[in-house]
Amino acid sequence: MKALVWHDRRCVKIEDVPEPPDPGPGQVKIEVVWCGICGTDLHEYLGGPLYIPVDEPHPVTGVQAPVILGHEVSGNVIATGPDVSRVKVGDRVALCPIIGCLECKWCLSGQMHICPNIAFLGSSWSGGGFAQYLNVHDYMCYVLPDAVSYEVGALVEPFSATVRAADQGQIAPGKTVAVVGAGPMGLMTLQASRFAGAEEIIVLEIAARRQQLARDCGATHIVDPSREDALAAVRKLTGGDGADIVFECVGAPETGMLAGRLAAPSGRIVVVGVFEEPALFDYKDLVYGGKTLVGTMGGYGFYEQAIRVMASGQFYGDALISSKISLDNIISDGFDALINHKAEHVKILVSSA
Repeated sequence: MKALVWHDRRCVKIEDVPEPPDPGPGQVKIEVVWCGICGTDLHEYLGGPLYIPVDEPHPVTGVQAPVILGHEVSGNVIATGPDVSRVKVGDRVALCPIIGCLECKWCLSGQMHICPNIAFLGSSWSGGGFAQYLNVHDYMCYVLPDAVSYEVGALVEPFSATVRAADQGQIAPGKTVAVVGAGPMGLMTLQASRFAGAEEIIVLEIAARRQQLARDCGATHIVDPSREDALAAVRKLTGGDGADIVFECVGAPETGMLAGRLAAPSGRIVVVGVFEEPALFDYKDLVYGGKTLVGTMGGYGFYEQAIRVMASGQFYGDALISSKISLDNIISDGFDALINHKAEHVKILVSSA
């Protein structure tokens, strides 16, 4: 079967690889319908390895580079191994990419996403979403209702991560939210914030297309940092205080620093973006302002909630999909398009059929 294989930084190739075998105990075989290109995939391509084990095998999965990329998956269950009760053949599913050791206190307490030996589909697992088939644990599968298409189903993984982020933000009626960046994660964080009860949502974005999408998704104010002082603009919109909750959704040094300063005294800063390198932060402002800085990773534990929102018809999903491409063209029409023409795209879906 065809798959996109990561070998090294800026070295990914479409290759013929063996099809996964019949699934083992507790596992299922998935036929991939769509897989979204995530910012993490781009980070691995441009600046990796971040999560890909290179020097030694992963302690839980035994996987080591080269690996198949891709983790934002929707597809069909086509085979099940012994001891599988969660899903059945024929189910339409979205996948959670998190694989825990199942032995540590975090896994045993329902917090697999912070397992110290965590593995991920598409980076430290035996398969990935940029392929025709893959085997996964049944606990990674979430059944999609008829109201959720395969295309929107491929957005379940990133959207669930933003539902978790909104929960970490402790949004309450009357609170003001600022979202830094209106890329895929920012636009979904915006929506998750609205579903959590936020009424005033300020979005910081420089690209005109993404500004319009932010308005469509429910932003009440748009600030263009390329045209005005973003900090001054947000403070003006909030009576001089700053936002009660700020979501950093870019993962760049300058936006991390800005996000902290945008928060009001006693406000919360939730970091959603992936940073390739350590970045500066104004800790004096954090301490003197009595602010809270929170990191959040993935959507483990929030998949059902995310799918319910999607099935309700309130999720602005299809408009976030800017392109649907084949696996054969993933480098030119996918990775390169997102890197070199970022302002023109939001979410690109890939089919390996």
